[in-house]
Amino acid sequence: MSRHIQVTFDASDPRALSSFWRDVLGYVRPAPPGVDLPKDADPLTAWDDFLARVGVPEEQRNRASAIEDPDGHGPRLFFQQVPEDKVAKNRVHLDVRSAPGLEGEERMAALEVECERLIVMGATRVRRYEPDPPMSAGFIVMTDPEGNEFCLD
Repeated sequence: MSRHIQVTFDASDPRALSSFWRDVLGYVRPAPPGVDLPKDADPLTAWDDFLARVGVPEEQRNRASAIEDPDGHGPRLFFQQVPEDKVAKNRVHLDVRSAPGLEGEERMAALEVECERLIVMGATRVRRYEPDPPMSAGFIVMTDPEGNEFCLD
C-alpha cells in the first residue's frame, strides 16, 4: 500500500513562504479545522480568527502554515517556523514541472518565462543548464525567498 506524504519546510516566516509556494504551484490554503469557508473568503483571516478563538497568542500565530493541491494529487506542503537561518544546500529539493511535453529551445523559452514570473514573486535565479540529450532536457536552478533551492524542469 502506498503512503501519502507531506513535504515540510523549515522557515523564518511560514506564512510568507507558504504564500510564495502557493502561487508557484497553484495550491490553496486549507480552511481551519471545522470551518467551512465561503468561496471568496480569505483563508488567512479565517486562520487568525480560529487561532484567536482557541487562545493562541498573536505573536505565535505565524509558527506554522500549510498549502494543499486543490485537485488532491500533489503532496501537502507544511511550513514550520525555526529560529535558525538556512546554512547549507538542500539535500532534497522540489522540481517544478513548468514545461511538460516541450523540448529544446521551445522548452527552455517556456522555462525562462516561468523563471521571470517567479523572480517577480521573490525567487532568485541561480543558473541555467542547457539541454544535453538524452540525459537532460535542460532546467533552471532557482531559490525561493528563504534560499531553498528548487529547479524549473
